Amino acid sequence: MSALGTLWPGAVAVSGGGDSLALMHLLADWAAAGKRATPKILTVDHGLTAGSNKRANEVKAQAKKLGLACDVLVWKGAKPKSDIEAAAREARYRLTGQWCRENGIAYLYVAHSQDDQAETFLLRLARGSGLDGLSAMSAVARYPVEGFSGLSLVRPLLDSARTDLRRFLKARGIAWHEDPMNTDTRFARVRLRAIWPELEKAGLTTARIAAGARHLGRAREALEGQMEQLLRSATRQEGPRVLIDGAMLIAAPRELGLRALASLLKTVGGQAYRPRFEQLEALFDSLADGRFAARTLHGCRLGPAPRRLATFGSGTLVLEKEGGRLKPS
Repeated sequence: MSALGTLWPGAVAVSGGGDSLALMHLLADWAAAGKRATPKILTVDHGLTAGSNKRANEVKAQAKKLGLACDVLVWKGAKPKSDIEAAAREARYRLTGQWCRENGIAYLYVAHSQDDQAETFLLRLARGSGLDGLSAMSAVARYPVEGFSGLSLVRPLLDSARTDLRRFLKARGIAWHEDPMNTDTRFARVRLRAIWPELEKAGLTTARIAAGARHLGRAREALEGQMEQLLRSATRQEGPRVLIDGAMLIAAPRELGLRALASLLKTVGGQAYRPRFEQLEALFDSLADGRFAARTLHGCRLGPAPRRLATFGSGTLVLEKEGGRLKPS
């Protein structure tokens, strides 16, 4: 963990499961060996299963044995009846993000492992995700919830197998908790884990799948660099609006053009995520039609620019937040 020196001090999200407990102990050792500030431990009482408060307090007790302070963050209010995994994830990140912001912490450490990397790849593949969705999780990433621009997510265990982390805990005589949600077959990740032994027999090991995701991640980084070059050449900022060279956008390789348009829509619309691919592709294809008229997508309006803003000639497009329509001239 020597490469983490510049990403410290940090808080650690600990659920009480094997991966996060291993991360807590590893970071405590690392900080002590380097005489660094001790990690701050955060655990969330989600209230979704019986005894969640007890498990959160067990994490607090384990942290105390290491001389670490631990705050229990409680998810209050009504709980969802559907899409529980996504809602719980959102709540965890919002609660821990708020704590980090209030306490001046810029890095939240999470225990995503090589197994999580592989599982995420297969789950997204099953949903039909493209390059971005299938690319590997990054060791350091922007916070996954909007409103926490100064906070980064750090994943130091992406090259570590879940079995190795549990072996580490067993060697130290440390017990961990298995969340009941990890055996609930309503969740796709649980169903995937049930068939994992068969995938392993076919050669689809976690290590190989995670390696494939890393390869795609490098391809994504290369495309992102080319996309930035395209945006610099084909766009101009005009106040809150963006002027676009429509001809250059359409002439670019399709993947680059789609990626650039998605990035613009996300930025101008102030959205956390890119638009759905099917809608993005339909909008992109419509640009090649010589009769293209204004259309809306992702909180934005895209249409032909008025003459006074035709920076790139007659094919200039103007992208603005929906509701901020320009007057023609």
